[in-house]
Amino acid sequence: MRSILTCMLVLLVTLSCKSQKVKANKGWENLLANGTQDWHTYGKAETGSAWTIEDGVLHFKPVADRAQRGDLATDKDYANFHLKLEWKVAKNANSGIMFNVFEDAKKYPQPYLTGPEMQVLDNDGHPDAKIFKHRAGDLYDLIPCSKETVKPAGEWNKAEIISNNGKLEFYLNGVKVVSTTMWDEAWNKMVAASKFKTMPDFGKFKSGKIVLQDHGDEVWFKNIMIKAL
Repeated sequence: MRSILTCMLVLLVTLSCKSQKVKANKGWENLLANGTQDWHTYGKAETGSAWTIEDGVLHFKPVADRAQRGDLATDKDYANFHLKLEWKVAKNANSGIMFNVFEDAKKYPQPYLTGPEMQVLDNDGHPDAKIFKHRAGDLYDLIPCSKETVKPAGEWNKAEIISNNGKLEFYLNGVKVVSTTMWDEAWNKMVAASKFKTMPDFGKFKSGKIVLQDHGDEVWFKNIMIKAL
């Protein structure tokens, strides 16, 4: 009898844990659940061979054939969302996570013409780290990190981007590093004072693709999860 009760207790605990896990993951979409099938090279129908996935880790390695390279974009558009992922870079490497990218490759040959970016960088080795607002975790060329929490090249960083009705927050390794409001007067003035001032549609769209940047350097991403808000 005691053995039966013990088994029932174990079963109840197991079911409870599974229920809590399902509840915790409710609403989250794993963007790597199907490998790179839910992605494509920006402006193209397919994904180039420079982007590969193995054991759930997305890897960009520059290849000689430029036709196989390019920024990687989600098939879906996202508006209000919570994006979380992990990234690491090779020594001296540069990349980025763009969002609200409007994909019209004829009008906008590059995704950075429309999409703001969380900088992904080896702060210890890449020249961009010497430029204000170009360091890892920055809202690229717009707002610097309030606190530097990035890990060295070769180590995984946990990043989050939360965009909800114009409120934008960046987290890097559990710390909120950027907080701002998009599309208001202050935002427009900030963009006008940046390198994006010559790009009339930069930061204007309220939905779009999530894009991982091919900056010509080796970079890895994993556990890419997104939830609509």
